[in-house]
Amino acid sequence: MGTPYPTPINPAQTRIGWIGIGVMGASMAARLISAGYALTIYSRNPSKALPLQSLGALLVDSPRDVAARSDVVFTMVGHPSDVRSIVLGPNGILSGLNPGGAIVDTTSSHPDLAREIFNVARGRDCWAIDAPVSGGDIGARDGKLAIFAGGDHGVVEWLRPLFDCMGKVTYVGKAGCGQSCKIANQIMVSANLLGLSEGLVFAERAGLDVRQFVDAVRGGAAGSMVMELFGDRMIGKDFRPGGFAEYMVKDLGMGVAVVEGGKDEKVVVLPGAAQCKQLFSGMVANGDGHLGTQGLISFIQRINGIGR
Repeated sequence: MGTPYPTPINPAQTRIGWIGIGVMGASMAARLISAGYALTIYSRNPSKALPLQSLGALLVDSPRDVAARSDVVFTMVGHPSDVRSIVLGPNGILSGLNPGGAIVDTTSSHPDLAREIFNVARGRDCWAIDAPVSGGDIGARDGKLAIFAGGDHGVVEWLRPLFDCMGKVTYVGKAGCGQSCKIANQIMVSANLLGLSEGLVFAERAGLDVRQFVDAVRGGAAGSMVMELFGDRMIGKDFRPGGFAEYMVKDLGMGVAVVEGGKDEKVVVLPGAAQCKQLFSGMVANGDGHLGTQGLISFIQRINGIGR
């Protein structure tokens, strides 16, 4: 039993592993179970695994154990350091993954780490795809994520039946390109979040009905997916996380770091991203790092003397 690459993937035979069952990961994993795939999971906090176990997932003791039971292992964790430990550590995924198996890292991580993992995986006759996602908790729940896949094109196509359970995958290039695409995505999302936050604060101070304001502008140039996903949440002060504000600091930091440490020919000046990083860092400094990214409006309100 099992379908190592390039054996076609199918729910009856393909064994799936999943590591990282937080807000996003749990919903993505549940969609694969709903599609008929058998999942083996690992969690540093076993109590978090109970909802997926109730759907039939098998909980094991380590990333290595997940890999040994899987043809494809997905990861959705917090930081690049977590990815490195879970994938490359002594008891990590690559210590147990069988030849022909694949790692799919959906974490927002660093392009250099994605390339390193790809090279180590190939040295062990395995595959690695960096496939971070965008769409938040609603996209994860509804299977409408945008998925940015980097690595071998043939392997991405092989994985398509799994990606299709979670959203729409786009192949964006060689290893590391998925992560670069996600960083660029976050630069754009953060700018939209800032504009939406400031527009709502201004509209309220000007005496407008903010819900009417949003309805008025959403059909024009100011309308955006960020407005559709987060506008009502901002107005209703619903700051439950789809993605943590502290993770936006991480993502924008990886983009700004290209300026600080990159080769001259790759340096990109990103004044807007740097400003947005500072604002999200302000949220973290105020103890709001675990709010959703839409909580940025609370920071804009605070500096304008408006209580949360």
